[in-house]
Amino acid sequence: MEGLESFSLYLIDTKKCSVSTHHSYLHDVTKFLQYCTDHRLAARDVDSSFVYDYLAYLQGQAISDATAMRVLAALRCYYSFLQKYGEVSENPIKDIRLSHKARRKMPEILTQKEISMLLAQPDGDDFKSCRDRAMLELMYATGIKVSELIDLTLSDVNLSVGIIHLHSAKHERIIPVYDKALHSLEYYIKTVRPAVIFDSSESRLFTNMSGQPLSRQGFWKIVKSYAKRVNITKDITPLSFRHSFAMHLLENGAELTDIKEMLGHADISSTNIYAQLVNNKYALAYRKFHPMVK
Repeated sequence: MEGLESFSLYLIDTKKCSVSTHHSYLHDVTKFLQYCTDHRLAARDVDSSFVYDYLAYLQGQAISDATAMRVLAALRCYYSFLQKYGEVSENPIKDIRLSHKARRKMPEILTQKEISMLLAQPDGDDFKSCRDRAMLELMYATGIKVSELIDLTLSDVNLSVGIIHLHSAKHERIIPVYDKALHSLEYYIKTVRPAVIFDSSESRLFTNMSGQPLSRQGFWKIVKSYAKRVNITKDITPLSFRHSFAMHLLENGAELTDIKEMLGHADISSTNIYAQLVNNKYALAYRKFHPMVK
């Protein structure tokens, strides 16, 4: 875990924390760092949107408001510590307040129309357009995390069977890919990628224009630019494709347990947030449109 021993000393020597606060803060930060690891993200690369997603995840586990406030205080302290010693340039927790709105913050979901508009944007035959089209299609086809997308290798894709294979120390998933996304992937892999990747040992599926690995931030700049082009004003985050994938499957009749397996959730409670969103959506529609509701 990143800097936990030093952080422990910082709590004791600099912050003069009580024994109980010291124990609680270490516990909360350790759980958060494990969550970062599960999402293949370093603590120094965390942004505020990721923290909000983490808080939503905790809310799905039915933690109390008091516990949520303590977690936020622990993370704010941890990032102040990292900033003090030059490990991060900015504190992503600095402006987060656990207001009622923040506690109830739900994932931003793109409609199927908005997804279609985004997928249609990379329409050229150049490397960037073909790569972006393949990446966006794959994100929506599989619901994988951005970190998983940029870590994919050529051997993780099986075009003939129509699947991708994800594997880590804890999880192994095989996810089907719909035909349109497969066609975009196949064209990119066989026709476009070889024109940029000159190093035969480079196994990374997606790279930047120089043949170097893409970063999480680099990918999201690409998505933001396409969203701006089609006037999508929602505050989409690196998890919006994943959330939209899950919601659209659920709305179209998929079982929650199957979605859990495709997303790689360790526990069904993490997936239940989508069922809550669907139920809320139907309840709102009922209250708005039923003629007998006043």
